[in-house]
Amino acid sequence: MSSVTVSREYSVLLTKVPPKVIRTEKENEAYTEIVHDLDRRSKTLTSAEKELAELLTLLIEDFEEKRYRLPRSTPLNVIRFLMEQHGLRQKDLAEAFGTPSIVSEVLSGKRDLSKDHIRRLSERFHVSPELFF
Repeated sequence: MSSVTVSREYSVLLTKVPPKVIRTEKENEAYTEIVHDLDRRSKTLTSAEKELAELLTLLIEDFEEKRYRLPRSTPLNVIRFLMEQHGLRQKDLAEAFGTPSIVSEVLSGKRDLSKDHIRRLSERFHVSPELFF
């Protein structure tokens, strides 16, 4: 097994801010504040401080991804949500689907979204195509 070498400065930083897996909102807030403080001084950070900021960022991202993960939704629910948010009716999506009848078929579940529909919808609403899968 190979050993990992750590600079003296980084070792001192790790004793001041011992990194660990974040399990509570309070811990997340504390690490987030430290990262913000480091970010404010980004032009004057030492390499050890940059390394610590990167490590804390990974821990924060891991916590927040697990804690705040959005539930998956169906493509139909996504379309309905986007329509509601933008104050649209079925006829307003005819251009994205080609015809009003196709909009009706998709929204009633009789027809699946095609790749072309997904492309047009993602462009229309400025969202990732992944949202419709």
